[in-house]
Amino acid sequence: MGSMFTLGELERSVMDLLWESSTPMSAYELQDALAASGAAPDTKKLAATTVLTVLSRLEKKGFVGRERASRPHRYRAEGSREDHMAELMHQVLGGASDRVAVLERFIGQATPGETDLLRKLLDTSGR
Repeated sequence: MGSMFTLGELERSVMDLLWESSTPMSAYELQDALAASGAAPDTKKLAATTVLTVLSRLEKKGFVGRERASRPHRYRAEGSREDHMAELMHQVLGGASDRVAVLERFIGQATPGETDLLRKLLDTSGR
């Protein structure tokens, strides 16, 4: 899977739609959904070729898979939004020269409920 750092604004909009969809979507369905969501620049409907280009880039980055059995092809997210966000967090930590300082600041900004949840998750994971 790719990095969230490598996603442009339109790519993120497409991924949001795919993550929210319970079924794979065609480029035309995505084109309509982008227009309806207002994610298209200047609220214009994007050209189908633009959506296909974005999908092709996302496929090369490992974010989407294409079902070739039907026409038009249908696209699905290769992982969940949570998978991608966790990967992003690992990338940020991996790039930090002082991981302890980054984790301290992260925990320092967490709400009491979030720190309780972190404790519970750490306890259940055996770490």
